[in-house]
Amino acid sequence: MTTDHSLLVEELTLGYKDRDVIDSLDLAIPPGRITVIVGANACGKSTLLRSMSRLLAPRSGRVLLDGQKVHRLPPKKVARTLGLLPQSPIAPEGITVSDLVGRGRHPHQRVLARWSDADDEAVAAALEATETVELAERPVDELSGGQRQRVWIAMALAQRTDVLLLDEPTTFLDVSHQVEVLDLLTDLNASRGTTIVLVLHDLNLAARYADHLIALAAGRIHASGPPDQVITPETVEAVFGISSRVITDPTSGKPLMLPIGRHHDATRTG
Repeated sequence: MTTDHSLLVEELTLGYKDRDVIDSLDLAIPPGRITVIVGANACGKSTLLRSMSRLLAPRSGRVLLDGQKVHRLPPKKVARTLGLLPQSPIAPEGITVSDLVGRGRHPHQRVLARWSDADDEAVAAALEATETVELAERPVDELSGGQRQRVWIAMALAQRTDVLLLDEPTTFLDVSHQVEVLDLLTDLNASRGTTIVLVLHDLNLAARYADHLIALAAGRIHASGPPDQVITPETVEAVFGISSRVITDPTSGKPLMLPIGRHHDATRTG
């Protein structure tokens, strides 16, 4: 999201059948920054992202994109501004990598319009950025989990939206590719002003890469702000139910959370 756009959540309640997952939530996504949402399993992180991207209608409240209710806007209009990489996406059987990444260009194409040089450039750049050029002609269903995840990220990048929502984009990736993907998203944010909203499970990667951190607990915001204000032993205990120490990461200068379990605690005596 550039400074020309805004994304707001007002008194949002979301749920499935007879169960509310998000309850009267208010949230403003900082424009042009990287926001990371963290929280325990089933706290509503993915549900929130689905509603922000127009996939799940609210029970009450609203999501506003540039001051308009996102659920009342035409899907293609939303897709030109806001892109979503959901959790565990499914590719059509037999589709090749280049064809899947090319689907990210659909929101920008008019009826009966021909594929353009701009489309070619966007797909090529996305493949290169995610190091998937050599996979371009391979069927997606033949790839490893990590390769598939990078291909899905390439499709999201090819869409070239100003707002990009990603639900656990580092799933299935080894540690080197996790860092590469998050570095890539940071580069995108820095070079194009794209607002990035991520759901991450790894609290320390979240603290390292976030400009703005949101900790959800039981469908509500427990804490939000810069990582050094959110990642505290008290917040970790309240949100994740585990004791911890928080120190300064010597590499990034950001908070580093050290969980304390029942074993391997050198601070205990006896």
